[in-house]
Amino acid sequence: MAISLEEATKTLSQLNAKVQQGDVAGGNDALAEMKILMLDFPPTNEYNAIAASSLEKGVLLSVADEDLDSFARNVSQLKSYYSLLESSSATPTSSNEKCHMLGLNLMYLLVENNLSEFHSELEFIAHDNTQSTSKYITFPINIERQLMVGSYDEVLQAFKSNIPDPSYQFFIDNLLQTVRDSIADCVEVSYKSLKIKDAVEIMKFDSMSDLMEYVKECRDDWIVDEGNGELCFQPADSGSKASDIPSKKLIAQTLSYATELERIV
Repeated sequence: MAISLEEATKTLSQLNAKVQQGDVAGGNDALAEMKILMLDFPPTNEYNAIAASSLEKGVLLSVADEDLDSFARNVSQLKSYYSLLESSSATPTSSNEKCHMLGLNLMYLLVENNLSEFHSELEFIAHDNTQSTSKYITFPINIERQLMVGSYDEVLQAFKSNIPDPSYQFFIDNLLQTVRDSIADCVEVSYKSLKIKDAVEIMKFDSMSDLMEYVKECRDDWIVDEGNGELCFQPADSGSKASDIPSKKLIAQTLSYATELERIV
């Protein structure tokens, strides 16, 4: 049984209201109701536009709920409706909102370190100049470029300014942890010790207590020398050395195999 356009529009309005109120639980309930209705939507531009708008709200709800699995599902469904609407030359949602959704997806792919999919998405986006120049799209592109060349300081600075929308903060927080881990890896092999105040600045923590919390949770092998105000780093495991290889034993075994092979031949 086909759902009336009036009923679909009413449910979308309820979903929009929940999202605007910041009611994540209520929004998820409204989205679930809408997805059930979408099963009986006729394949028209009007209904596809309502479905796309609903899934856009679903994406924002997933971000607010910090649910990456739900985010990925909603984006996957949303992209299908975008394709349907583009094929019919319809423009049901503003280009700005679509760029917002695509930009969030790029941030998600960076968090997942799925760079192949990230660049595949960029190939589609590049065909639309409006999308490729949008602040929602250029932000993750610049972040990815800086990560690839190891410009961690620039990445951290970007995280503190020029954020396109508050919805990006969830992904930024996830990437921030990754960036700090990379900086920490570099620091511990570059220094035997480092002043705590310098570590706070290098890793862009807001306070010494934030750094200490990070050390406690993620770097329990670092030694905190509070008396000298330093962090001391354990020497990295250098692995096996050439001298550790039993070369004489290997040579003897090889000669033995060669002798046995000669006898067989």
